[in-house]
Amino acid sequence: MSTLQLVIGNKNYSSWSMRPWVLLQHFGIPFEELMVRFDGFTPDSAFKQRMAEISPTGKVPALIDDGFTVWDTLAIAEYLAERHPEHPLWPRDRLQRARARSLCAEMHSGFGALRSHCPQNIEASLPEVGQRVLQEQPGVRADLDRLQALWCEALAGSGGPFLFGEFGIVDAYFAPVVGRLRTYALPVNATVAAYMDRVWASPGVAAWVTEALAEQEYLDFEEPYRKHR
Repeated sequence: MSTLQLVIGNKNYSSWSMRPWVLLQHFGIPFEELMVRFDGFTPDSAFKQRMAEISPTGKVPALIDDGFTVWDTLAIAEYLAERHPEHPLWPRDRLQRARARSLCAEMHSGFGALRSHCPQNIEASLPEVGQRVLQEQPGVRADLDRLQALWCEALAGSGGPFLFGEFGIVDAYFAPVVGRLRTYALPVNATVAAYMDRVWASPGVAAWVTEALAEQEYLDFEEPYRKHR
């Protein structure tokens, strides 16, 4: 097989880039990383101009396989699962596979309040912001409640340690959410807290976090709550 190329943005800020990178890293699937650093998202930014050459959406991530480009995180995950059936990226059981896909799809199209008010920022620690957001934004509280219900139900059904037993696409998909809950210190129950610890310690996630922390960059357009690091 040809070597895959994954186009991503800054690791500290790009939650969508994190998902396929973690998946590839966790399962040891060879790939080349191409980082297109954020410098803004206006049409004349270097980021947008470069991404326009790579993906029709002008966004990260994008997966390139021998000249063929797959964009959108969920489409990339499905492509990897078909390309590498030797790995349990999705659960082996048909019903559990459908359930895992449902969780990913809900994350893909939902949890807008959580994503809007608690953007990814792995390096930051913003507990006071998290407390304020929970008080002021009922949508964030609703998203947090729904998230915990989803995770607890999946863990109860599989017995863990991850949502459907083995680490897979669905865990990689929620890894940036785990990061958000950590950054903003949003309160969770004991079952969810233990699951978060396992995700954060998993090889692919831990590698991403290490590299995110090493970036040492502050981008003001990605920082609604801080004026500096």
